[in-house]
Amino acid sequence: MRKYSGEAALLLITVIWGGTFALVKNALNDISPSLFLAIRFGVASVILFPFLYSQLKNINKETFVAGTILAVFFFLGFQFQTIGLNYTTATKSGFITGTFVVIIPILQTIIEKRKPRIHNITGVILVFIGLIFLSSRGENLFHFFKEFGSDLNIGDLFTLICAILFAFQVVYVDIFTKKYPFMPMVFIQLFISALGGTMAALLLPSFGLELTKFNLNFNVITSILYTSVFASIIAITIQLKYQKVVSPTKAGIIYSFEPIMAATLAYIILNEKITNFGFIGGGFIFAGLLVSEIFSNKDE
Repeated sequence: MRKYSGEAALLLITVIWGGTFALVKNALNDISPSLFLAIRFGVASVILFPFLYSQLKNINKETFVAGTILAVFFFLGFQFQTIGLNYTTATKSGFITGTFVVIIPILQTIIEKRKPRIHNITGVILVFIGLIFLSSRGENLFHFFKEFGSDLNIGDLFTLICAILFAFQVVYVDIFTKKYPFMPMVFIQLFISALGGTMAALLLPSFGLELTKFNLNFNVITSILYTSVFASIIAITIQLKYQKVVSPTKAGIIYSFEPIMAATLAYIILNEKITNFGFIGGGFIFAGLLVSEIFSNKDE
């Protein structure tokens, strides 16, 4: 029963994270990406701090180090993804970021010395196929593969690094949340990400990697509040609390529902079209979760 609660909680995260894309897409017209990240995680840290003051005051070195490691992977994943989007298409970015579901089983085997079961690998393959379909914005896959293979660039490399970093974060969440209290690690992850965003906002414009812009309006305020409270405090708390009862490989499969949620909410909020291949991709991703779930139940 606890396992099912954990899986349901992680699925809720994909709904919350999926809702960020449409909001943030509008907000980035008026605020630079790194500044947005700095304010997002800064606001989340300020809100959370009073509730965790007593726990943070008595935090031990091991918990602090674990939270810092998670924060580094978490923030750099966001930062590399944002920089990569300046040089590559949204289609390629979405697909390459989604490949973290394939990287997780490899890292799990290397770091945790725990090999994923065959049904989980089958689920990963189905999800990977689903991501290809979901990332094809046209009506045929030839256009997707032509676009993907004809113009590999530095943005694609940055986005691949982002996928690797997110995969590391998922695996280390599995390790650390079984050893240390999770709430202090939530705060550390948010606070260090705020510091990282601030440093990036100051440094990246100097290297020509980002333009500095800040126009406070309704879209920016709404996006900051949503991503700070729901996509940061609530989502990260749920992740660190519940992922420890779900294997990293299955967690990656569940997280792959995020682009489905993003596409659905973008359709509702922005009236963006979902192609036939998008529906097929969603079906493959759902099948991947179903296979992983059904056969894991037979093992128990």
